[in-house]
Amino acid sequence: MAKKTVASLQKKGAKAFTKAVKLVKSKTGSYSFKDEIVPKDKVTDFFARK
Repeated sequence: MAKKTVASLQKKGAKAFTKAVKLVKSKTGSYSFKDEIVPKDKVTDFFARK
């Protein structure tokens, strides 16, 4: 999976995107990671929403 993500980020115009990883706590108390590839100007929006 990591190879696919890295390969897609190296395409033309990919400089405008970044991979954001957020730690999310569930109702049971366990933690998981949520990751998305988002445009650089939308990174703060990604971390702001629940």
